[in-house]
Amino acid sequence: MALEVNGKSLATDEEGYLLNLADWDEAAAIELAKSESVEMTDAHWEVIHFLREYYNEYQIAPAVRVLTKAIGKKLGPEKGNSKYLYELFPYGPAKQACKIAGLPKPTGCI
Repeated sequence: MALEVNGKSLATDEEGYLLNLADWDEAAAIELAKSESVEMTDAHWEVIHFLREYYNEYQIAPAVRVLTKAIGKKLGPEKGNSKYLYELFPYGPAKQACKIAGLPKPTGCI
């Protein structure tokens, strides 16, 4: 499968996750978000950039419990909770946000 971004074809797996992490940029994120019916706001970008930093540091996409805790530590308790994250990413904050961030599917996600 592939995702078309600015006339370029980016390879994805059968679930729509980018196969090459280096293909990701904000234009790709916007297309991935559209495919997930997510309209990107500043709050979404904050989580996406947090996830990319987390992945660069730990080389793993966090599962939802780890993500919630880590966001709470860095961005504050009002953002580090499941309710807030599910409002932004209704199909699963870890799974859906990681896809938009161009990261692999988190371990433990079905």
